[in-house]
Amino acid sequence: MYRFFRSILFLLSPERAHYLSVALIKGVQRIPFLKKIIHAKADVALLKTSLFGLDFSNPIGLAAGFDKDAQCFESMGKLGFGFVEIGTVTPLPQAGNPKPRLFRLKSDHAIINRMGFNNDGVINVAARLALRDKTSNLIIGGNIGKNKWTPNEKATDDYLKVFNELYEHVDYFAVNVSSPNTENLRALQDKEPLLNLLSALKIRNVELGSPKPILLKIAPDLSNDQLDDIVEIARSLPLDGIIATNTTISRKELTTPSDVVTRMGAGGLSGKPLTARSTEVIRYLHDRLGEAIPIIGVGGIHTKEDALEKLDAGASLIQLYTGFIYEGPALIEDIKQALIARG
Repeated sequence: MYRFFRSILFLLSPERAHYLSVALIKGVQRIPFLKKIIHAKADVALLKTSLFGLDFSNPIGLAAGFDKDAQCFESMGKLGFGFVEIGTVTPLPQAGNPKPRLFRLKSDHAIINRMGFNNDGVINVAARLALRDKTSNLIIGGNIGKNKWTPNEKATDDYLKVFNELYEHVDYFAVNVSSPNTENLRALQDKEPLLNLLSALKIRNVELGSPKPILLKIAPDLSNDQLDDIVEIARSLPLDGIIATNTTISRKELTTPSDVVTRMGAGGLSGKPLTARSTEVIRYLHDRLGEAIPIIGVGGIHTKEDALEKLDAGASLIQLYTGFIYEGPALIEDIKQALIARG
């Protein structure tokens, strides 16, 4: 059934299709007889995963970028996700980059986006999160960033503003310094500015009285030397976890004609072309960090085999985005059944 709806949605521009999809998911869940069809079954105990002091009903999450403004996190939880990461959220609302800014590479099962942290701003997002169902076991992560006009030397102020506003409303934080779509943002992954930023957040976390897990989301394009810096920082703070990985600026080994890709322009590539590299980064980090600092694996998960590969490489949890768009909710259930079969 999903493939039929996908064929219709893919007739629309990717951004319009996204907003229509969200509206449909929320709308269908208000219709009793349809709600029963699309709602996932309750998770069995075998799928429960405890990490960062949090209890996840299953280890499959929705990556940041899908629900930027906390508009549909509860609806996505009812489709079967064990956790949803909202955002990226910035202090002030911003429109993001000019359209078009989202492109499908159908033959590659991939997406290029240069959205540019378009979001409603932290005050509006926090207000929506304040209404979340407190009886739900859905874990919510807050992916935080800076406004595009904020210079990097003042970036910490932006991250702290968002951290403070979301603190009461999310279960963990993901610090996004790895999006390629905000100018110079990735420079914050350099050792000194990254250590300063994360140290400031750690201090504030303690000051607020009930520390939340703080995770760092990194790019797949880092060199081994840069990954070694991440490992050193993760150990020294210590970090609660790492999310590996964000989208890539690489355009290697695509089947989509190069002139078509060139016309799409700059942006982060996600989907199947990222599968191998994200797994490689997960394995590299896990070999050096062991179980001390958990990893959330994300990037190119389109099948249950992809998911198991991420877990075998060292991920403790996984997240979907592009794979969910191409494969639909059935992918969540396929992964769950594979995990149950493994025991």
